[in-house]
Amino acid sequence: MKVLATLLASVGLVAAHGYVDNATIGGQYYQFYQPYMDPYMGNNKPQRVSRSIPGNGPVENVDSIDVQCNAGSAPAPLHAPAAAGSTVTLHWTLWPDSHMGPVITYMARCPDSGCQNWSPGTSAVWFKIKQGGREGTSNNWAATPLMKSPATYQYTIPSCIRPGYYLVRHEIIALHAAWAYPGAQFYPGCHQLQVTGGGSTNPTNLVSFPGAYKSTDPGVTYDAYKAQAYTIPGPAVFTC
Repeated sequence: MKVLATLLASVGLVAAHGYVDNATIGGQYYQFYQPYMDPYMGNNKPQRVSRSIPGNGPVENVDSIDVQCNAGSAPAPLHAPAAAGSTVTLHWTLWPDSHMGPVITYMARCPDSGCQNWSPGTSAVWFKIKQGGREGTSNNWAATPLMKSPATYQYTIPSCIRPGYYLVRHEIIALHAAWAYPGAQFYPGCHQLQVTGGGSTNPTNLVSFPGAYKSTDPGVTYDAYKAQAYTIPGPAVFTC
């Protein structure tokens, strides 16, 4: 089984990985950062609400700053306006069917001046707003719907959080080679919101990236080819 899984993992590496291509936020369409186009646009480089990513490949070191928003990620110049309590739709590139794993979304409050010149570093600022893992011991994972067109994922902005600027961290963790560490593959990306409405809640149980995940976490080192329960890494989901 391990030999077959290794071969499948190798095929996955060669064939494709993935990233969020675009989103619908506040009823508006946003093309996200295009790693194979934007760096070559020179002075015509489009302004985005999503932070830069190097390509469709993974991060494999949970202790690296790259696990936060991806390798070499830099703040974006724009923010997407969205009401607290509204739903955001993310459109992934088609996800490889060998890359089973959870899908997790976090938010972090940016300074009152915005996210465009700010990065969290290793500060504990992130709260989890949605997660999905394995359905029991089946082969159905949160990433499974992204393996078929239109490869969409939705999250809801908590209705009670304070209005202001927020950085959203969204990821898939691919577990097809995670039976030993390193092996799990992290595919994070970040985009920037200007949240309107809402309440006055400041979420607690904040975590940092790196820091939220450990190599020994059962959700990081895990044999996905066994019929066993899966524990999603990170804190509990924040609820209003």
